[in-house]
Amino acid sequence: MELEVKEKSTPPVLEKGIKNYLIDIDGTITEDIPNEEPERMITCKPYPGVVDTINRWHEAGHQICFFTSRTEDLRDITVEWLEKHGFKYHSILFGKPRGGNYHWIDNQLIGAKRHKDEADRLNQELAKYRSF
Repeated sequence: MELEVKEKSTPPVLEKGIKNYLIDIDGTITEDIPNEEPERMITCKPYPGVVDTINRWHEAGHQICFFTSRTEDLRDITVEWLEKHGFKYHSILFGKPRGGNYHWIDNQLIGAKRHKDEADRLNQELAKYRSF
């Protein structure tokens, strides 16, 4: 079976200066909570300043996507938590592989930062973030 190609299209391109932020949840914007403890996901607090930082990016026109190792069955808990704390975002991707040591291969420019537990360091890094 052959596929009929009607016209060639190009992938969408963001406006100059606009970024697609893929932001992990557990251990990045709040404490590191495993999928096996969903009851903690409702009661945990965001790290200080991360809501303001992410919302500022959203208001500046950047795309905000939470990319999490949480599984799809934790969607309702996750959305409820993000809304409860006032996060502005465009989408959530569930099912990021667990275990770390990520190597991303893509045909687009990728900027990456590694963040550990401390919110102050996260906010400092996010404020001066530059793609490489």
